[in-house]
Amino acid sequence: MRPMIKTRIRDFLITDDNWIFAVSDYFHPHGIRSTLRYVPDEKGERKLNGIRYRKYDFDAAFDFMRRNRPEWVEDVHVVPEDRIKKILRPNDVIESLSISDSRVGTIVRTLKEAGIPADRMGVTGSFLPGLQNEGSDVDFVVYGENWFVARDAIRQAKDADGPIEEINEQMWRKIYRKRVPEISFEEFVLHERRKGNRGMVEGTYFDLLFVRDWEKIKEPIGRGRDIGKMKIEAKVTNADLSFDSPSVYIVDHGEIDHVLSYTHTYAGQALAGETIEASGTVEQAGKHKRLVVGTSREPKGEWIRSLTLLENKG
Repeated sequence: MRPMIKTRIRDFLITDDNWIFAVSDYFHPHGIRSTLRYVPDEKGERKLNGIRYRKYDFDAAFDFMRRNRPEWVEDVHVVPEDRIKKILRPNDVIESLSISDSRVGTIVRTLKEAGIPADRMGVTGSFLPGLQNEGSDVDFVVYGENWFVARDAIRQAKDADGPIEEINEQMWRKIYRKRVPEISFEEFVLHERRKGNRGMVEGTYFDLLFVRDWEKIKEPIGRGRDIGKMKIEAKVTNADLSFDSPSVYIVDHGEIDHVLSYTHTYAGQALAGETIEASGTVEQAGKHKRLVVGTSREPKGEWIRSLTLLENKG
């Protein structure tokens, strides 16, 4: 019997036809839930092991999959395990990248000085399969509770006027245009600066991405039945997984149990004890209702903002 493949978000997988997917869930009831990222293409701008690849953004990836593997298309792309030839894990490449890439090496040294062991770090995104180019950002992974230590270490490093720097306004505007959020630029930057998990190193943008420890992967959130749109104000009672994917905010509200965000824009958007305004799609899951933000890559009419943060600013 074929052993079950263990994967979690930020891992990548390569299929038998050399398609490369990013794993997008912790739970895989039938096949690995993921999103297509790279496909061999003679005209592709990136190259790995003699093969040229084309990178697919979110919408283009779904169009490609609907044409070529419609049976793999659900709310994400579900890759059958028997079609997978290799799993790429962010922490498997951290040591080699810290030597070969000075930007990664700077981040690794900073986090090691804060007491985080190398096996609790990783690099995902285009760096993981080796398809990065000069314009690639560094998507840096830290596992479990070490993520919060790493975030504090990055904050301190930026204050120390060293190689790790705060993001300048030009880069903030670039990130804002890429995210296309339903909040103003000023609100976006106010929330983002407080999160503290983004920075610049040698002119390259990087962020710290949270991934749960294996023992913290307990039960799937699953999908519910859409029952309409809603905008709520509610107090956040627990934000322990607010930097996860999806981000989870347990809230005190008459109808909604928790708010989920499937877009990285609203990860870490509010702290426990703060009041949020959230707009999204309501899902009914058994007796529970939840508000889902980020039902598409660029969700329209969906957002999370911390009213407490905005009020304190004023």
